[in-house]
Amino acid sequence: MFSGSIPALVTPFRDGAFSEPDFRALVEWQIEQGSAALVPCGTTGEAATLTKEEQFEIVRICADQAKGRVKILAGAGSNDTRVAIGNVEAAQASGADAALMVPPYYNRPSQEGIFRHFEAVAQATDLPIVLYNVPGRTVTDIQPATVARIVKAFPRTFVGIKDASGSLGRVTEHRQGCGPAFAQLSGNDETALGFNAMGGTGCISVTANVAPKLCAEFQAAWAAGDTAQALALHDRLYPLHIAMFSDASPGPVKYALARVRPGFPAELRLPMTAPSEASRAAVDAALEYAGLI
Repeated sequence: MFSGSIPALVTPFRDGAFSEPDFRALVEWQIEQGSAALVPCGTTGEAATLTKEEQFEIVRICADQAKGRVKILAGAGSNDTRVAIGNVEAAQASGADAALMVPPYYNRPSQEGIFRHFEAVAQATDLPIVLYNVPGRTVTDIQPATVARIVKAFPRTFVGIKDASGSLGRVTEHRQGCGPAFAQLSGNDETALGFNAMGGTGCISVTANVAPKLCAEFQAAWAAGDTAQALALHDRLYPLHIAMFSDASPGPVKYALARVRPGFPAELRLPMTAPSEASRAAVDAALEYAGLI
C-alpha cells in the first residue's frame, strides 16, 4: 500500500496559528515533485503541540488538497488506548487513507500491553494502520516478535511499519515474521539505502520536505534496480540527512524549507526552538552540496 518517498510533513505556523495557505502550497509542491504519499501530523509535524481539533483539521486539509492523487497517512498515535481509537476514527473521518501509530509512550507497557493496545484499535476500526516504532522517542520498543504477532492477528488492518529503531536487521526479521506483502518503510533517511537493500519498500522522510524531487528520484532509482544512481543520490543527500538533526527537529528542516522556498515560515511552537547558528550553517552547507541553493 505504501512505498517510495513519503515526506513527514512539517506544520507551518504564522503568529502561533496553523497557516492553511502555506500548508496547501507545501502539499501541492510535494505532489508535483513526485512524493508517493504524505504524512501529516507526525513527529516532524509537531503533533505533540497540536490540539486534537487542529490535528485532524490539518489531516482534512491535506486530504482535500491531495484529492486522491496520493495516499494520506495520518499521525494518530497516543499512549491512551481510548484516545488512540478516537484518533483513528477522527483520521478516517478527515479523509485519511491510513493511520500511522506509535506504541504507547511514557507509561511503558509490556510487549503484551503493546499487543493488547493495537488489538483494541484493530477491533474498533477498519482503517489500515502503519505501525511506527521509534524507541528513541517513545522509550517503548515494539519487538519483532510482537510486530509479527500483531500482523498475524490482524493482517487486513496492519499493512506496514515505519521502523526508526536503527536496527537494519529488523527488516529481515519483519519480512520473515510478517511476509513479503508487509510494507517496510525506513524512519531514518541516512540509512534508507541499506534499509531498501535489506528488503524495505521506501522511507517516511524528513529530508523529503526540503528535497522532494531528489528523494523521489532516489527511491525510484532503487525500485528500478539502478543501484549506481541510487547510491549517487544517497551520497548527494547524505549531508542533508544529517543536517536535519543537527539540532532538535523540526527546527533545522523548517529553516531549510525557508531557504529553499523563500517566504515559507520557519516558526515553531514551544518547547521547540529555532536551530542554533552551527545547525543553520550545517543546513546551508548541505543544501549547497545537494544543489538546492
